[in-house]
Amino acid sequence: MDTMKHPEQSRDLKVVSITEAARINNVTRQAIYVAIKQKKLKATKDVTRWTIHLDDLEEYRKNKYSRTKSMFNGELLFDAGKGFHSINQVAKMLNIPAQKVYYATRVGLMKAHRKGAAWVVHSDDVKSYQENYLNRTTKVV
Repeated sequence: MDTMKHPEQSRDLKVVSITEAARINNVTRQAIYVAIKQKKLKATKDVTRWTIHLDDLEEYRKNKYSRTKSMFNGELLFDAGKGFHSINQVAKMLNIPAQKVYYATRVGLMKAHRKGAAWVVHSDDVKSYQENYLNRTTKVV
């Protein structure tokens, strides 16, 4: 059958199930159901099966909320170009648990600044913490 004469059929060839959409987006099936229910992801339901067009899935992926795209006062919260990182980004950079970063900020070993609901750490403060506390060698007397 010539799909050029029937464009609706060529569109049907580019659909995936909820399970496939979850695998493609590296999320759970439940996350896909929630996105559909919140009308953030377009999907159609045949008698018993949901189908999602790949173009709609791509559109959802582009517009999906991401903490890395969060703004505060018109500026990116976490802008690596300007040296601002999230707690989780700092933890990955230093290869330590995020709770250790939170602890370091709480007791004053690392500076962090509150921007809205997020904690932001400047790369200079990360470097200072790394040099003064992580790379320190203990001297045995």
